[in-house]
Amino acid sequence: MAVEKITIETFLQNADLYPVLDVRSPGEYLHAHIPGAISFPLFSDEERSVVGTIYKQRSREDAIKAGLEYFGPKMRKMIERVESLTQKSAGDKKTIVVHCWRGGMRSAAIAWLLDLYGFRVFTLAGGYKSFRRWALAQMENNWPVRILGGHTGSGKTITLKGLSQAGESVIDLEEIASHRGSSFGALGMPPQPSQEMFENQFALSLYRSNLRLKPGQKIWLEDESQRIGTVNIPNAFWTYMRKQDLLFLEIPFEARLDHLIDIYGKWNKGDLAAAITRIQKRLGGLEAKTALGHLVENDLRECFRVLLQYYDKQYQKSLRSRDFPETTVTYLECPRAADQKNVDLIKKIIHHEREQS
Repeated sequence: MAVEKITIETFLQNADLYPVLDVRSPGEYLHAHIPGAISFPLFSDEERSVVGTIYKQRSREDAIKAGLEYFGPKMRKMIERVESLTQKSAGDKKTIVVHCWRGGMRSAAIAWLLDLYGFRVFTLAGGYKSFRRWALAQMENNWPVRILGGHTGSGKTITLKGLSQAGESVIDLEEIASHRGSSFGALGMPPQPSQEMFENQFALSLYRSNLRLKPGQKIWLEDESQRIGTVNIPNAFWTYMRKQDLLFLEIPFEARLDHLIDIYGKWNKGDLAAAITRIQKRLGGLEAKTALGHLVENDLRECFRVLLQYYDKQYQKSLRSRDFPETTVTYLECPRAADQKNVDLIKKIIHHEREQS
């Protein structure tokens, strides 16, 4: 049967049913890819460079001939790997989706081989480039979101997980960014994705979360700084977030301090000292010296007290800069951080709001 091209919309509707093969080079895939796609390179990074150079300096025909020298010896192993992949797919065991950068020769070559062998093959029109355009466009949409806020140490991420378990739609931006947001945010986390990969994952999460929304539901997000470690929430979406209703967890300072010690107290002094040093200019020389001194003396509580006071000032400044904070921010008093009771209180608020709507 003939290879069929599908639009990005059709692709997204069926992306979970069949294996998606990204036939770009390993380096291209590593930098960023469609979430869930499998790296299935036609050429290695070195081979791609050689073929590309021949294309630019000589001709398209010579580049194709050079590419065939690399492609030919790999054909059998490629087919056998696809056979293995399709056995695990949720849909038809003989269907596969293939894409390259722009839907050009690389995806066409792999699609031809798999079609010849007997697979049903779809290629993504426009390739990965079309997905990127789609992903960036999602950052401009007015998604039905609601924001959960609170000072550092309020256990917002744990609260969001509780809401997710209760059936609410939640996107964990810190999980996508692989960073908890503060100077200590990288501790115990995997390496952060590229900015492009962060945007890809976030866009797809928004799209899929919106599809699953029940009447009256919204997508919950944590109130983040625009920068999360080394990645940034796209400006258009972050500006939009700042205008949405925010539910602020009011948790006592000492309770938040307890929570931070539970999370970060297990790390060695060197890691903690490095995190403090990274923000010493913003923290202030005296405060940084005081915090480091408490750390040397194994007084984590007083060390974190200095840091928490700094982050509280920063958050209050951010809170005041929101659009219409008097009408868009609702405060919820909670005695402890990361407590199931906080989730229960929010569920009551959600239930009441839905009854009123």
